[in-house]
Amino acid sequence: MDMKSPEPGFATRAIHAGQESDPLTGAVVPPIYAVSTFEQDGVGGLRAGYDYSRSTNPTRTALETCLASLEGGARGLAFASGQAATDVVLRTICAPGDHVLIPSDVYGGTYRLFSTVYARWGVEYTPVPLEDLDAVRAAIRPTTKLIWCETPTNPLLRLADIAALAEIAHNAGALLAVDNTFCSPALQTPLTLGADVVMHSTTKYLGGHSDVIGGALVARDAEMGDALYFHQNALGGVAGPFDAWLVLRGIKTLELRIERHCANAAAIVELLQSHPQVTQVYYPGLPDHPQHEIAAKQMRGFGGMVSFRVAGGAAAALAVCEGTQLFKLAYSLGGVESLIEYPAKMTHAAVSGSSLEVPDDLVRLSLGVENVEDLMADLRQSLG
Repeated sequence: MDMKSPEPGFATRAIHAGQESDPLTGAVVPPIYAVSTFEQDGVGGLRAGYDYSRSTNPTRTALETCLASLEGGARGLAFASGQAATDVVLRTICAPGDHVLIPSDVYGGTYRLFSTVYARWGVEYTPVPLEDLDAVRAAIRPTTKLIWCETPTNPLLRLADIAALAEIAHNAGALLAVDNTFCSPALQTPLTLGADVVMHSTTKYLGGHSDVIGGALVARDAEMGDALYFHQNALGGVAGPFDAWLVLRGIKTLELRIERHCANAAAIVELLQSHPQVTQVYYPGLPDHPQHEIAAKQMRGFGGMVSFRVAGGAAAALAVCEGTQLFKLAYSLGGVESLIEYPAKMTHAAVSGSSLEVPDDLVRLSLGVENVEDLMADLRQSLG
């Protein structure tokens, strides 16, 4: 199938890009190449471009090709985790003495990288509310090399204008990297809005079944793709062939799943807004969300993530998290099963006591694809 012109639709590319039938057997699903090394056609003569699976592996190549197609980028790279992918972006772009802007409610694991790993390496960082473009401009320094963006953010679901951030970064001689995990390319493609690099935890919506850990990067241009690949190969945090195969399998149903995630989230938001135990709901699809217009402009749906605050404070929020039966109390998100978590003591424990600390009455939901009536009943009984 010609995947170049005219460009097929998203679901078609998710199923076919990088996934031609196996030339040896005709298998319609890419094989799992569980191999460490490849026989060479003479010294220095690669056979079909493969020599050692840390550098390249055919199963990983299939995933990376598919990811590049879905994000509209020049090159995709698959990693052992989202943190490994983030690490490669930072090591590729930054050096000691450089400065990075990060969201004021950045994911706790990313904050930990900056505060405990890169700070010792001499990379400085400034948390900024990226939805406030004037604050972003004011925080730019001569040494700023990167704006690291999450949109929507985790867990407060704030939105940043990707195109505007790209313009600010490029005018300052910096780059823009976007963590697109909460949306997936089914809902948002930052590279088409001017971002230079997109990052994913493929553990989440791309894999979609809570059975794999993985990460990915997609570069907008070939030069950046080559630089990221050099560090991927040098550092070695690559996706194994079975993990790559699992993510590729998950991607095939991504568009279908995302539609259900979004529909379930919208119904749950309506329930939460009317419940007397809920004091505030965070969801980009709400007309009164501060960045609703940005979400409507750059997203093709409002996602499957919802956060809310509970009357009664921390104890009440903990009770809600521990009182559900269908919603599983667990880390992560984006799987077919619905999850509930308490950010202050779970995903965002690393920012406790810092300026990035999240409210202690906050609950985060990842809406799965179950029957929404069952999810609503479970939340009602847990909220009491």
